[in-house]
Amino acid sequence: MKKRLLMLAVAALCACTAAAGHNLENSVRTRSVGDVTISCKAPGEWSFKTEIWEDDGKEYISVAVKASAPSTPPQFEVAFALPQGGIHHLWEINGTTRFPLRPDWAGSFTTNLAKGMPLFQFFGDNSDNRLTVACDEVFRDVVTLMALREEGCEAVCRMSFFTVPEAPMTSYKVTLMLDGRDVFWADCIREASLWMSESSGCVPCRVPEAAYEPLYSSWYQFHQNVYAPDIEAECALASSIGMRTVIVDDGWQTDDSNRGYAFCGDWKVSENRFPDFPQHVDRVREMGIKYMLWYSVPFIGIHSENYRLFEGKYLYHIDGLGASVLDPRFPEVRGFLVDTYVRATREWGLDGFKLDFIDSFTFDGHDSALDEGYAGRDIFTVPAAVNKLMTEVRDALQRENPDVLIEFRQAYVGPAIAQYGNMFRVGDCPGDPQQNRIGICNLRLGAPSVAVHSDMIEWNLQESPSVTATSIISALFGVIQYSVMLRDIPEAHTRVIRHWLEFSKAHRDALLKGYFRPYHPEAGYPLIEAGNSDERIIAVYLDGYTVPVPSSGPPVSYVINASGDDSLVLDLDFSPTRTHVYDIYGNHIKSCRLKSGLSRITVPSGGYVRILRR
Repeated sequence: MKKRLLMLAVAALCACTAAAGHNLENSVRTRSVGDVTISCKAPGEWSFKTEIWEDDGKEYISVAVKASAPSTPPQFEVAFALPQGGIHHLWEINGTTRFPLRPDWAGSFTTNLAKGMPLFQFFGDNSDNRLTVACDEVFRDVVTLMALREEGCEAVCRMSFFTVPEAPMTSYKVTLMLDGRDVFWADCIREASLWMSESSGCVPCRVPEAAYEPLYSSWYQFHQNVYAPDIEAECALASSIGMRTVIVDDGWQTDDSNRGYAFCGDWKVSENRFPDFPQHVDRVREMGIKYMLWYSVPFIGIHSENYRLFEGKYLYHIDGLGASVLDPRFPEVRGFLVDTYVRATREWGLDGFKLDFIDSFTFDGHDSALDEGYAGRDIFTVPAAVNKLMTEVRDALQRENPDVLIEFRQAYVGPAIAQYGNMFRVGDCPGDPQQNRIGICNLRLGAPSVAVHSDMIEWNLQESPSVTATSIISALFGVIQYSVMLRDIPEAHTRVIRHWLEFSKAHRDALLKGYFRPYHPEAGYPLIEAGNSDERIIAVYLDGYTVPVPSSGPPVSYVINASGDDSLVLDLDFSPTRTHVYDIYGNHIKSCRLKSGLSRITVPSGGYVRILRR
């Protein structure tokens, strides 16, 4: 490791900070972006020390701040600018179509334990990394500007720390990573994510094999109108075609069907909907289906029995939802939530939990705890309290069941959250295959330690079977969640689902656990490749896109057609010994021989080809 240590003169700095109105501003020189400035408008008695080093082509900058006695740390910033130089897009984990390069007046990103992650990349038009910036502060707020300055077309970056009130402390350290290597963009994202976990001390939650099993969700078709006979009927059908888990979503705990969360918080089963819940769970599990249950973790509804119990222990109230958000800094709040999930596991035999709305554990503006002297709270900051809460939840549930399944939903998907859950799902995008695909790719790169799940896929029952197939293929590089009414879908749709469930199971290691290379995020990921030493699987989602199939690598390649057109354009640098074409149901249509070079081959939309190198 090549390391350069740059220490600000601590004694001199302390003398300067004692002067009223003193501004701290120092810079360090980097190879990748030039001068990086560390600034603080009101350092007070806090001293700053900066280190910079290089390792494996990446540069690291750490900023350590220290005070002689506990006090509120000052806001400070790390910033730099560089020429645009081929930078045309900005990747962030919750980005959507096109990944636009934002102007510097368009606002900043705020990340924290329950919202995104401080990992960003400027990239060009050929899936090439221009600059990846990551930060190991994955718990507290980091406010990041990654944008283009109009004056001179400069790319600018600024990360701000302690922008919200923080409990007194005596020391703090944060490290930034700068990666300007000219390598494939996705490799930089994945490596940066792994570094963030290691540098922040976040150990990912254990991922049992069941987290990779396709599942059925009640939400999009039932919403809150869930009843035991309906769930059991759907689970019987789901099991017969290869699904192995069910998530029963909102509605099981209330007779109300008006949406909102006014009746959350007691977490008692509706006897009208589920007269004997333990027996219902047993019947579903006897079908070979694991049973997961939804909880809105922070919400206590105004119509719940527990609402008065926690009076004075809420962060804020949400009028439109009819619920208040619990303050996890109170030990009795954390104890109540942990006991709720443990009791459900013991009494009902649950296999897992969908723990929703973790991102609501926050607040804007003034913290009333400051006025109360943190009375009753044993932890002073919300991120630290959420960390303790979710760690206690994970540990308690894993003691009950080491293979417990815990699902979180985008946008709380960073390294900190990966400590507590083993399934990350794409945010809600009903009926939108492209957004599902984008979300899966983002999570596969930014959260490589967990099982990445699609949002629940659904489609109109009048769609053709090929549309059903392409909707499934758009989610194929994640664990697919289904939320269609299985009892109502046409038989042709059932055959499509069954085939792709079988395909995803047979090729699970290549699809979900091997190397992963998504191309052109700015175009909605029109080409995705994954594989291992045995096979390569490529899916193309854009009509007319030329698909390169190299001679190097595994001996077998699958090219899946989700383009909407009944043909593929292949670019081979070898002459395959045999090529087989399959339809949307997995039926073999024909075999043919292709030559090296460009070939257009007829393949049904929703079908695929299998190419043998030897």
